[in-house]
Amino acid sequence: MRAIQVSRYGGPEVLAPTELPTPVAGPGQLLVETSAAGVNYADTHRTEGSYRGGSPLPFVPGVEVIGRTADGRRLLAPIFEGGGYAEAAVIPESRAIDVPDDVSDGQALALLIQGLTAWHVLRSSARLAPGETVVVNAAAGGVGTLAIQLAKFFGAGRVIAVASTPVKRELAITLGADAAVHSSLDTYAEQVLAANDGRPVDVILDSTGGKTLLAGLEVLGGFGRLVSYGNAGREGRPLIDAGALAEGNQSVAGFWLKPAMNYPGGYREPLTELLQLTANGTISPIVGGEYALDQTRHAHEDLLARRTTGKLIIRPRR
Repeated sequence: MRAIQVSRYGGPEVLAPTELPTPVAGPGQLLVETSAAGVNYADTHRTEGSYRGGSPLPFVPGVEVIGRTADGRRLLAPIFEGGGYAEAAVIPESRAIDVPDDVSDGQALALLIQGLTAWHVLRSSARLAPGETVVVNAAAGGVGTLAIQLAKFFGAGRVIAVASTPVKRELAITLGADAAVHSSLDTYAEQVLAANDGRPVDVILDSTGGKTLLAGLEVLGGFGRLVSYGNAGREGRPLIDAGALAEGNQSVAGFWLKPAMNYPGGYREPLTELLQLTANGTISPIVGGEYALDQTRHAHEDLLARRTTGKLIIRPRR
């Protein structure tokens, strides 16, 4: 089968098309013909060797797939050990979710990691209450575009999107954000406060990390919650003064989806809800681009350069 293999750590240039044996499903696994594989920021960290736990070389990247079994079932599943960037993959049967016909491959993949992340950071980590103001950093990304829609669905009083370009900010408004501001750190606090009528905010969702995370703390109100779920800026982890948080009755929470999926009610139930919300048109996952297998390098380059919006997918059989 055709696949992408990483034989040395590095940037997108190490994503090499190759031929590999078709995997064989073992106990508790299902073999699927991959119709599409999702692209995530975590894939770029795995490729460069900086992801939590690491990925032993050589490996096939790709931790989320949608495909069909030999008997025709259309299944969505995570494969955190990798293997998605290939024409066939084995998936854990316990994680396999049947996908409604009126949800596209790209939409389903957008919900698997980005959608579950958006659901959890709002529900489980921030514990969003009706009427609260939510700031979504990196609002045009895979998580951000869904977090805007889910925050409104969950009852947020105001959603403020933060994005780098006019096109991305306009996208955020069309998805339901009440205001959209530029991501420049020089004016971050000023813009966010102005977008909230001069008042501090209740919840901030951040996947950029570093100075952007610290800028968020400047606009967080009393009993406000900042949820950090990524480090796309690839800056060092900032030191946070616990005493300063106490003075403002503020909280900073970290979120990682992989362990959250093992909590009771942490995977199948919210993912099923997200698929139903998509099927009935309540939310609209954004598919930002499709790439053939031999264009995988370009997908990673576009993602790292922040040229994309929404979910990127690889079509291994194209």
